[in-house]
Amino acid sequence: MLETDVAIVGAGAAGWSLAHWLARRPPGARPVSVVLLEAPPGPLRPPERTWCYWEPRTGPYDAALTTSWRRLRVHAPDGHGIERDIAPLRYKMLRSDDFASFVARLLADDPDVLRLQAAVETVEPADDGAEVRARTAGGRPVLVRARWVFDSRPPRSLPAARTTLLQHFHGWFVRHDRPVFDPGTVEFMDFRTPQPEHGLSFGYVLPTGRRHALVEYTEFSSQVLTREEYEAALRRYTAHVLRLGRFEVTGTESGVIPMTDAVFARQSGPSVFRIGAASGATRPSTGYTFTAVQRQTRAVAAALHAGRHPLPPPPHRARARAMDAVLLHALDSGRVDGPAFFTRLFRRVPVRRLLCFLDGRTRLHEDLSIGLHTPVLPMLRSALELPRLPRRSFPAPDRRHPRPSDPVETVEIP
Repeated sequence: MLETDVAIVGAGAAGWSLAHWLARRPPGARPVSVVLLEAPPGPLRPPERTWCYWEPRTGPYDAALTTSWRRLRVHAPDGHGIERDIAPLRYKMLRSDDFASFVARLLADDPDVLRLQAAVETVEPADDGAEVRARTAGGRPVLVRARWVFDSRPPRSLPAARTTLLQHFHGWFVRHDRPVFDPGTVEFMDFRTPQPEHGLSFGYVLPTGRRHALVEYTEFSSQVLTREEYEAALRRYTAHVLRLGRFEVTGTESGVIPMTDAVFARQSGPSVFRIGAASGATRPSTGYTFTAVQRQTRAVAAALHAGRHPLPPPPHRARARAMDAVLLHALDSGRVDGPAFFTRLFRRVPVRRLLCFLDGRTRLHEDLSIGLHTPVLPMLRSALELPRLPRRSFPAPDRRHPRPSDPVETVEIP
């Protein structure tokens, strides 16, 4: 049996982030012993992900970034482009494997941290703490007794909600033989895509050089697509909107992100807490998660270093969650046109204020000023309907669908 102060279950964005902040112990802080349990290679380990977020020019993970940008562009459905410089902020791209390697190097020099590859089977309360039972890839049972357990695994089912949409996407890592991409600008939302009958869709382009980019097709809707439908959408977008011609696909990336007004529990036992997306860190209106995970895990680490009770703080403020609930219902009901809504915000609201709003860091008067740039009557009607809507249970989406496993291929569309 292993005994420790903290057991972290799951080595995704939240698990690695909490381990990182715990290892960065400030002078005079209380030492905290940690066991990080990560799933062995196989179906329980998530595929590599790309996380994007914005922050000032320098940040704690800059050494692991793929790249960053200072300009964002939105294309309206009619083709009109709106480009904004977000300085002093930077829009940053971080690959999950690079992030894991970065944190692992930090943990390698910390005698208080033990990494363990094992599939967690149960987390149960115990005297003055909790017990984690797991099994290694070779079948050996593992028992960890911890004072505090932080569980970042996705829930088997989503909490009951009034509205749940899915942000689902499929992307190609593209290599071109000509310098066709602008490495200084992200195509943040490109609404020059055929819009579904229910929800919205857009293209998303993250250039990592003049000849390389991640090109994604994204939808906000109630149902995921088939692999063939995603591929067809990407072929249309790269051929008829981006007009790329012939290029190579060197890899793929896919994901499904619940966008829900459900209330996620942050505690599942006296000494067991949920962190990350499992605790509601995903912003319901946008799907962004990484920045909220940093706020939450940094606060937990600070509490542990100070010897305080480490209940994770709410990832988002109540006012932000309330506004997101209204927007989700307005989009789901079809009362608000999604492409027009987001294009209008990007066109009329100063971009740094808008990004702060999307992070949930604006003040009340700023929220009100941004609200005036939305379709006020449809949003007000949606807000008035919310209290009468029943909360229903939704199954948790298969976040591995469709799992990226493509070989390199060449795409050529005239």
